[in-house]
Amino acid sequence: MSKKIAVLVGSLRKDSYNLKVAKVLQQIAPPSLSLLVIEIGDLPLYNEDIDTDNPPASYTLFRQEITDCQGVIFVTPEYNRGLPAVIKNAIDVGSRPYGKNAWAKKPAAVVSVSQGAIGGFGANHQLRQSLVFLDMPTLQQPEAYIGNINTAFDENGNISEKTKAFLSQIINSYASWIEKLS
Repeated sequence: MSKKIAVLVGSLRKDSYNLKVAKVLQQIAPPSLSLLVIEIGDLPLYNEDIDTDNPPASYTLFRQEITDCQGVIFVTPEYNRGLPAVIKNAIDVGSRPYGKNAWAKKPAAVVSVSQGAIGGFGANHQLRQSLVFLDMPTLQQPEAYIGNINTAFDENGNISEKTKAFLSQIINSYASWIEKLS
C-alpha cells in the first residue's frame, strides 16, 4: 500500500513553475508513494480570533487532509529571500490550535524552485527552521534547490531530462528515507 504524501505548492500563479515541478514529482514518484497536491491558497490568514469552536471550514478541511497523510513535500519559490506567505500561513493553520499540531512526526522534504541562480536557497532554509519546531523530520540529502527553472521547460511544457533526473533522485531518496522511518 502506498503512503499518501501531501504536496504543498508555495506559488499561487496558475502557470507556476512550482506547480509544474509538483506535477512532475507526482508523475515520477515510485509506487510506494501517492502524491496529492493540497490547495492552500484559499486558507484565510491565520487568526486565533476565528479559530474558535467553529473554525473556518477551510481550516478544518486542511487540517484533516494533513492528518490523513503520512508525509509532506513542500515545493516553494523564494520571494525577497524568504518564504512565501501562503506556505507560512498553511504551516500556522496546520499547527493550531495549540496542542493539535497536524504536522508532528510527518516526514518532510523541501524542494525550492526559482528562476534565479541560487534556486531558492533562502526560502528552503527558512522553511526548514519552521519544520524543526513543528517536529517534522526533514530529508537532508539530496538538497533540492532548482535554479534557472525558466530554462528547464520547453515550449510544450516538457521538463528537461537533466532536471527530471534530479527530481527522480529527490523523490526516490525521499521514498527510501520515509520507508526507513516507518
